[in-house]
Amino acid sequence: MIKIDDLYFKPFLSAQEIAAAIDNLAYQINRDLAGENPIFLGILNGSFMVLADLTRKFSHDCEVSFLKAKSYEGTSSTGVVSLGDELDVNLKDRTVVIVEDIVDSGLTISTLSRKLQQHQPKELKIATLFLKPEVYNQELKIDYVGKNIEDKFVVGYGMDYNNLGRNLPELYVQTERMKNIVLFGPPGAGKGTQATRLKDKYGLVHISTGDVFRYNIKNGTELGTLAKSYMDKGNLVPDEVTIKMLKAEVEKTPDAEGFIFDGFPRTDAQAKALDELLASKGTEIAGMVALEVDDEVLVERLLERGKDSGRADDANEGVIRDRISVYYKQTAPLKNYYAAQNKYYGVDGVGEMDAITERLSTEFDKL
Repeated sequence: MIKIDDLYFKPFLSAQEIAAAIDNLAYQINRDLAGENPIFLGILNGSFMVLADLTRKFSHDCEVSFLKAKSYEGTSSTGVVSLGDELDVNLKDRTVVIVEDIVDSGLTISTLSRKLQQHQPKELKIATLFLKPEVYNQELKIDYVGKNIEDKFVVGYGMDYNNLGRNLPELYVQTERMKNIVLFGPPGAGKGTQATRLKDKYGLVHISTGDVFRYNIKNGTELGTLAKSYMDKGNLVPDEVTIKMLKAEVEKTPDAEGFIFDGFPRTDAQAKALDELLASKGTEIAGMVALEVDDEVLVERLLERGKDSGRADDANEGVIRDRISVYYKQTAPLKNYYAAQNKYYGVDGVGEMDAITERLSTEFDKL
């Protein structure tokens, strides 16, 4: 994912896929216009890359010129076509190929076609690298199409957002910014329960470190075996092993709207490692949302949970208080890490489950 001005974009077509569309366009035009010495008329500013690559693949004599036209502001069509200066080439009795980067509604190309017919060309043909057939609504025939694409706003390969992104060799499509959230809190705060509710509400992927560890160990993955070797010796699993597991989980869902990280990070070093992982994906942590619960409430909850869970560490009050103490000593300082970035949001974690979900949702909505 990349950011251009105030919008986010994700990969749509690779440079290789664009090249294949150019080859398709060039094949059609070479087939039909051999011996015609056509004039390729590029529509600025978007068509400069298309025109350059297309004419290099045209196997016969040709001429090249440009005409300025505009119908977009930002990501939306204005519905009005603005034309620039007059042509610097004589079109009379010539075969003219209007070259566009992309055609959606067809308003620009239709207006240009009527204007250029006044110059009495021998024939006027329309070529576009990309066509959005879902929204094209003109009677004018598009003679040559490199590739049909869906109706989405794209940038790259000459196409822009507020005149930015034209230089990108790939094509990107507009998307919403990923919402990556660290759900934080001491043992017994209810992170797992709330994460399940919130992931469904916001369409996010819930990544629980505990679940990830159990999956890798149970299935005997290379990382799971490595992690187990440390755990069997009573040692902490190194951060680099844990972050590799998380990386694998993130990459399972490349089209995710975002992630809820539950149980990770636990230290500043892990938080920095997570930042680096997400930065490599073109995104970041939007915020840490922390459930704040009084110690006595935590002890009561965990003892109650221990009656059903069968977990030994939930059945012994001394062990529970030690776990809470370790949390405050080792993990709670993460609050300062995210607070320094203005990304810490504390939420009262006591009360009815629905009420806590609503409080958390208020903070999620801000992000």
